[in-house]
Amino acid sequence: MRYISTRGGMPPKSFSEILLSGLAPDGGLAIPEVYPKIGADELKAWRGMNYQSLAFEILSRFTDDIPAEDLRTIIARTYTREIFGSDEITPLKTLEPGFHILALSNGPTLAFKDIAMQLLGNLFEYTLGKTGAVLNILGATSGDTGSSAEYAMRGKKGIRVFMLSPYGKMSRFQTAQMFSLHEDNIFNIAIRGVFDDCQDIVKAVSNDHVFKQARRIGTVNSINWARVVAQIVYYFKGYFAATQSDDEEVSFAVPSGNFGNICAGHVVRMMGLPIRQLILATNENDVLDEFFKTGVYRPRTTSETRHTSSPSMDISKASNFERFVFDLTGRDADKVAELWSAVDKGLAFDLSKSSLFEKAGDLGFVSGNSNHAARIATIREIYDRYQVLVDTHTADGLKVGQALRDPDVPLICMETAQPAKFSESIQEAIGLEPPLPAGYEDLEDLPQRFVIKDVDVKAIKAYIAEHAGD
Repeated sequence: MRYISTRGGMPPKSFSEILLSGLAPDGGLAIPEVYPKIGADELKAWRGMNYQSLAFEILSRFTDDIPAEDLRTIIARTYTREIFGSDEITPLKTLEPGFHILALSNGPTLAFKDIAMQLLGNLFEYTLGKTGAVLNILGATSGDTGSSAEYAMRGKKGIRVFMLSPYGKMSRFQTAQMFSLHEDNIFNIAIRGVFDDCQDIVKAVSNDHVFKQARRIGTVNSINWARVVAQIVYYFKGYFAATQSDDEEVSFAVPSGNFGNICAGHVVRMMGLPIRQLILATNENDVLDEFFKTGVYRPRTTSETRHTSSPSMDISKASNFERFVFDLTGRDADKVAELWSAVDKGLAFDLSKSSLFEKAGDLGFVSGNSNHAARIATIREIYDRYQVLVDTHTADGLKVGQALRDPDVPLICMETAQPAKFSESIQEAIGLEPPLPAGYEDLEDLPQRFVIKDVDVKAIKAYIAEHAGD
């Protein structure tokens, strides 16, 4: 298995080579030369596997430069009852026959991103341990990636984390999860802007190859392929839990901001899992919904990006969308480079008059959007009808998924986070405070440690240079 760039300017590399690097040298994203195909024999053999065994079967097809026993050890250390609360890791909640929620938020930061980030932390530590090197991780978060990364990386030898977040635009719980960490290798930087400003800084630093190499900069955002490949596992796990035979189709409803989670679903479908629909749900920041409805991809400006009650999706430049468009164009790297030369300048591209736009539907995608009133109503409806409490992002997925699903095909809605992280919206919806998991009762009262910076790439580089490990 070798990896190439979506923009065509990187020679094929191994998984370990791309693991620590973030963006490709040409500004593109690493992607497999070819997706492994999974046939009927594999599906039959995998159906009864536990999470750890399934993860090994899938990950070993993407990471053939890590010895099998080492990979098994990393997986076994990552996916445990102690970390994720159950042996199933991602249990399926059945609301009614054919209507399910895949529980993905039982990790240490109560968000689905723990599932990939815990693996990433152990992969980083393993890889760095082979060479004795250090890694300075630069990331951007709109709410959950930051805390998931920091909890996965805190205290790990040879790793420092510099996490950018939009100042004042996360929930109180999300903010406290990140800023209450006081480990010496964790650095929280609140940016006076929106998530896209944070993400643009990460990309600008990653594209400064001299600085990146000198300071050994890596990334944990979903531009890192390992994040995507870790998420592939639970799509298979959810499919097996919701079906009885290996020829049944399912649909997945996925709340989406940066296109990372649903990108994993796209890869799973390309690998051969029988998925009827990939239902993409946005909030009021509907750049992705606009594309799948019109063929126009128009990233928004900072001033156009709205602050909503599902803040982890307050994103108007979806990084992983480039991987999907690479496949959409038939893996035409020159075309992707042309399209993203416009995107990188803040411009739009229009595929509405191209056969490529029709192909997006052939790849299983449909989309819709939600808003504050709709997500509050959905939280209330799911609670009243099924006695199940969901967070605001999951509510967006449920709202759009129910509206667009094929009623004859089982629907699996991807859970995003636990409702305790968004108590104000939960209280508005049902009139009650969401229960806090044990150990989180006083989180928002803990002292916080962070710095505030302007949207200034030079200032962030200077801060990293001052605090980076040697």
